[in-house]
Amino acid sequence: MHILPLIEAKSELTDGGLPPEPIVLSTRIRLARNISPFSFPGWASEEVREEVLDKCIQTLSALGTLSSAVALRMDALSALEKQVLVERHLVSRELTESTGGSGVIITPDQHLSIMVNEEDHLRLQAVRSGFNFKTAWSDINTLDTVIEGELDYAFSSDLGYLTACPTNLGTGMRASAMLHLPGLVIQEHMEKVIRMVNQLGMAVRGLFGEGSEATGSIFQISNQQTLGETEESIIKRLVNILEAIVEQEQNARQMVLETKAAKLLDKMGRALGILQNGHLLSSEEAMNLLSLMRLAVDLGLLDEPYRAHIDRLFIETQPGHIQFTARGEIEPGQRDEQRARRMREEFRRVDGLRISGGGAGA
Repeated sequence: MHILPLIEAKSELTDGGLPPEPIVLSTRIRLARNISPFSFPGWASEEVREEVLDKCIQTLSALGTLSSAVALRMDALSALEKQVLVERHLVSRELTESTGGSGVIITPDQHLSIMVNEEDHLRLQAVRSGFNFKTAWSDINTLDTVIEGELDYAFSSDLGYLTACPTNLGTGMRASAMLHLPGLVIQEHMEKVIRMVNQLGMAVRGLFGEGSEATGSIFQISNQQTLGETEESIIKRLVNILEAIVEQEQNARQMVLETKAAKLLDKMGRALGILQNGHLLSSEEAMNLLSLMRLAVDLGLLDEPYRAHIDRLFIETQPGHIQFTARGEIEPGQRDEQRARRMREEFRRVDGLRISGGGAGA
C-alpha cells in the first residue's frame, strides 16, 4: 500500500511532540494559496490540473523542508487509503473525491501536509498536538515563505491572497483547535457555547470538520473571517475565545462533580467494563467510551500515561484504520469485532478507576 510507511511512522497526532493535555487535543493552521497564471482547480481542465500537480510536486519536493516528504497522487490511492488519510486529518474528503490532477505532500511525522488541487491549488497545513498555536504558526509561516520564493502566488494588493472561495480572501488562513468538552456536553451547555462562538465570528464543527458529527464530545473550533485581519490578530482572537471555552469546560466539570458525581462514576465504570469485555463496538460507541476514559484521566481516576493511548485510539479505531490494520476492506460487523478486540488489548491492564473518599477527584 502506498501510505504504509506513513501509517507505520510516528506522527504528530498519534505520538505528539508535546505531552497530551486536558481539553485541547490539537491545533491546526491551514493556508489557501493559488498559483498564477493557472485557472483555479474548479474551473481548470484536467490537463491544466495535471500541469499544476506536476509543477507543485516537482518544486515542493526539492525544498529542504520537504525533502523527505511523501508525494501521493489521489488517483493512485485506493478508497481505503484515502479514508485513512481523511481520518488522520491529512486530506479533506473533497480532495479524495476529486477526479484527476490532485495529490498531497506529507512530511514523515505528518505535522506538515500540502493538498494540491483541492478547492485551491495549494492548501498548506501545519498541525501540532495540544494548545500550540505559536509553533504551528511558525511552521506554516516558514513553509509558506519558502514556497512563495519558488512559485508565483495569485495576490492582490487590495484583496490579499486570491482564493476560489471569497470567504478565504485576504490571509487565506483557517486556524482551528480540537477540543474535548465532555463537561459542557453532560451539562447540556454546548448549544449555548456554539451560539456564543458563532456570534464572535467563529465556527464549531465535529471531529472531521464541516458536516461531521461531534462524537466523543470532540469539537473543532475555527475562525471564519480572513479578510481585513492579519494572521497574528486572527490567531490572538481565536486563542482568547478558546481560553474562555476551556474555562467554561473546567467550570462545567466542577459542577458535574458537585451535582452528578455518582452518575458520572457509574458511566465511567460501565464504559471501562465495556472496553475491557466488549466484543462488538461501533466507531461512535468507541469514541464515546474513550471520551469518558479521557475524562477519567483528567480527573485523576486513571494514570496519566493512558491519555496518550486514548488520543491515539481516537484516530486508530476509526473505520479506515481498522480496515487498514486488517489489510483490506471488511464488513461493518467485522470492523466492530476488530475494534472491540483492540480495546480489550489496550485496557486489559487497567485495574479499575482510582476512587478514594467521596468520589471523583477526591
